[in-house]
Amino acid sequence: MKAFSLFLLMIFLCLYGCHPKNDLILTGRTQIQTEQGSWKNNFEKIVWEPEETAVIICDMWDKHWCEGATRRVTEMAPRMNEVIQSARGKGITIIHAPSGTMDFYTGYPQRVKIKMAPYDLSSDEIKDWYYPDPEKESELPIDDSDGGCDSNPEPENVVVWTRQIQELEIADKDGISDSGREINNYLIAGGIKNIILMGVHINMCVLGRPFGIRAQISQGRNVILVRDLTDSMYNPEMPPYVKHDEGTRLVIKHIERYWCPSIESNDLM
Repeated sequence: MKAFSLFLLMIFLCLYGCHPKNDLILTGRTQIQTEQGSWKNNFEKIVWEPEETAVIICDMWDKHWCEGATRRVTEMAPRMNEVIQSARGKGITIIHAPSGTMDFYTGYPQRVKIKMAPYDLSSDEIKDWYYPDPEKESELPIDDSDGGCDSNPEPENVVVWTRQIQELEIADKDGISDSGREINNYLIAGGIKNIILMGVHINMCVLGRPFGIRAQISQGRNVILVRDLTDSMYNPEMPPYVKHDEGTRLVIKHIERYWCPSIESNDLM
């Protein structure tokens, strides 16, 4: 009788809490509205299969025209590399997407294999940029109309990046692309339906790129943002006149309200 009871207990536990050893078990945070109209954190367990999941690293360039942006990317890169290594070890696909630098990666095997992915007709629908959707989201909580630089007094908004920051290792089995269509083809060919996004900048490229949050959701994929491995382009001298880090947190909450959950990088370690 004891053995039979133990057997039933094991079945119950596995039905309501056990997962295969290789599953990703993540703690997603979203924002939900209370009856009083305020917003509060909501945490949920998210279980994904690593083989159906990809990390996309957005625009972690070697240099930015804004000195503050360059500094924060440099500070973020070592931790991001650790997280990428851990994710890679779990069987998650890694895609490096440093926009506008594909000439540097010409001939890289990681670049070639994404370009060679079979073309899928759904790629015809992918836009070059995904602008804010007033039917789905409110206005962004920060004003970045000045370009969002918080450091150099009169920054010149020009292309100064040439490649992804070198602190991020590109392994043999990774992919490299800045094309929403190429990445979509590659994801479909690999049976990938879950996307983890990290990189910069959260109020611009992370949301708007053709491989970013809005694009991936429009393509029907599950999306998560890594909230401690991102940054914003925000100048505290612009509304809502808060510190730079607080501006980034406000955009993260905006995404958690209207687009997708976020996680801490520790979830991938």
